[in-house]
Amino acid sequence: MHVDIVILTLAVVMTLGVIAFLFSEKTHISAVPILIILGLLFGPVLGLIERPIAHELFKYVRVFGLTIILFAEGHNLEWPLLKKHMATIGILDTVGLFVTAIISAFFFSWFFHLPFLVGFLFGAIISATDPATLIPLFKQHKINKDVKTVLVTESIFNDPLGIVLTTLAVALVMPQASSAKFVESIAHYTTLYPAAVVFFFYEIGISVAIGLVFGIVGYWFIRLFKLQNFSEIYSLALAFSGFFVGEWLQASGYLVATTVGIVFGNHAIFFKRRGFSNVASNAIEKESHFNEILSDFSTIFIFILLGASLDLKELGNGTFLAIVLAFTVVLIARPVAGLTLVPLGKWSRKEYLFFSLEGPRGVVPSALASFPLTLGITYKDPQMIGWGETILTATVITVLVSVIAETLWMPKLNKELLENIGA
Repeated sequence: MHVDIVILTLAVVMTLGVIAFLFSEKTHISAVPILIILGLLFGPVLGLIERPIAHELFKYVRVFGLTIILFAEGHNLEWPLLKKHMATIGILDTVGLFVTAIISAFFFSWFFHLPFLVGFLFGAIISATDPATLIPLFKQHKINKDVKTVLVTESIFNDPLGIVLTTLAVALVMPQASSAKFVESIAHYTTLYPAAVVFFFYEIGISVAIGLVFGIVGYWFIRLFKLQNFSEIYSLALAFSGFFVGEWLQASGYLVATTVGIVFGNHAIFFKRRGFSNVASNAIEKESHFNEILSDFSTIFIFILLGASLDLKELGNGTFLAIVLAFTVVLIARPVAGLTLVPLGKWSRKEYLFFSLEGPRGVVPSALASFPLTLGITYKDPQMIGWGETILTATVITVLVSVIAETLWMPKLNKELLENIGA
């Protein structure tokens, strides 16, 4: 890539990001669909962002950006509320996540006449809900605190878990991929599907353990060496180091980064017995604010480059089916997944309906959307390239439909379903 072209691309992307956020601020519409549409407009339509460059940059932005976003979001998880609704969040982020992926896989395979495992790859990619959409949306509208906590916390946790599920789906569809080697090694001692289950829970357990170690040690280094003046650099170094170690141990680097963020965000609770540290508190406040800004940058680059990476021909060919598929995810897969909460007996029918209709897809599905296509290109697999193009189109349309629809009908749902519950 020519340096001048790359610099021009970066300038265009950041300028479009400012426009998107300004428009979002004025209209109270999530910036996510605006960013994708602007990327599509200034990419394949007008040609100001070249598709090959957008696709190449996206490969790196997807990893760096997601790590920063998840690390920053981890800070926002409040441990007391997390403990209070642990059962609800746990069900939605495991059984609910899997049910969403399976139902989405069925409809994808049916609509596009592709193997079910390819559909499962789409379902895994699209399974995670989006805190980047929900958090600003709930800031604009007064929502019942318990419902808000469950939806936001679910979305923060299922981001890395959706990535784990996607890694698992890749192992099933494309065993030769490097990310599939660990699953294949487990499968030598069992059959493939039991190996997949072991892999999923191994990923969760070891990732959380690594994240806790990095978070605890990282916090004490701040206190010991008084890193208040360099906390921004230090925190990013910690997040990326945790990501690297996690990936090296065949775990989820994204879940590691999220867990480190949770430890830092709740340091006053976790380290209460050791006494309050003004230095540590100020350091974490500074790095948290800095990483929120970087998170906005990452969101801009992920969504705009995603839009610029789209193939107009492929998008045109599959748009109608992708729109229908998107509504099946929103109106069938998500509500059915929500039924897993019924045995708890904790939530009213109105609260359940709100949970079911407020699960927009966003950053993680968008960041993963081109992953199958990238794998096909990397391994020179024409079949995977074709599947990847279809998954890319279906994912982007699903993100757009879910974010636009669920942003627009949320105030009405809040008024009709939650108004009398209390805020």
